[in-house]
Amino acid sequence: MKVQLFIPCFVDQLYPQVGMNTVKLLEKAGCEVSYNPNQTCCGQPAYNAGYMKEAKQVSEKFIHDFSGSEYIVAPSGSCIGYVRGSFEEIFNNGSCHNEAKLIGKRSFELSEFLVDVLNFTNFGAALQAKATYHDACGALRECGIKSQPRTLLAQVKGLELIENKECETCCGFGGTFAVKYEPISVGMAQTKVNSALQANADYLISTDVSCLMHIEGVIKHQQLAMKTAHLADILTQGW
Repeated sequence: MKVQLFIPCFVDQLYPQVGMNTVKLLEKAGCEVSYNPNQTCCGQPAYNAGYMKEAKQVSEKFIHDFSGSEYIVAPSGSCIGYVRGSFEEIFNNGSCHNEAKLIGKRSFELSEFLVDVLNFTNFGAALQAKATYHDACGALRECGIKSQPRTLLAQVKGLELIENKECETCCGFGGTFAVKYEPISVGMAQTKVNSALQANADYLISTDVSCLMHIEGVIKHQQLAMKTAHLADILTQGW
């Protein structure tokens, strides 16, 4: 199966290993992965900040960069949620309306693509550790992703996955929210960290590096031993 790889901004600039591990997982699952080097942002940051004209321009470029009929896969529920949920609104009654509607239907976050489309759940990963999972808002609330990451993590040999009571609570990042409302944002991240500590977790795992970066900031500031990790990094452990 041929798939187009979309690498979001945070992954491209700050966590490139997540992108590389995403390719490894897709190829191991039998996919032929293509990457368009002309791709940039999906437009979500501008949209969330209220810059609709700029968001539309960037999103239109995304549509052109990912033309075709192949599945589009990204290691980010946030970006996929935006493509699915906002493109039709942005391009409503415009020249790209049909393309925007179709591109949303063939765009998938990594875990849901592996589980729901490919039905491939065991990558032979191994990690002796305790972990807990953070349901990122974009993945959970916009894409409906809940069981898929847990299904994949359950197959990691030696990994004990422990649910924490705040797994569905927002981490407080929210893009510019973290800048405009820093004390509230940090307090929300602290809630996530405290819940993970109560679960006695060695790792806090999620589908979105933006959430993980924010939570990691609190962890490092307090010099805690707990680590954060993207799902793709865990699923390639022990290869």
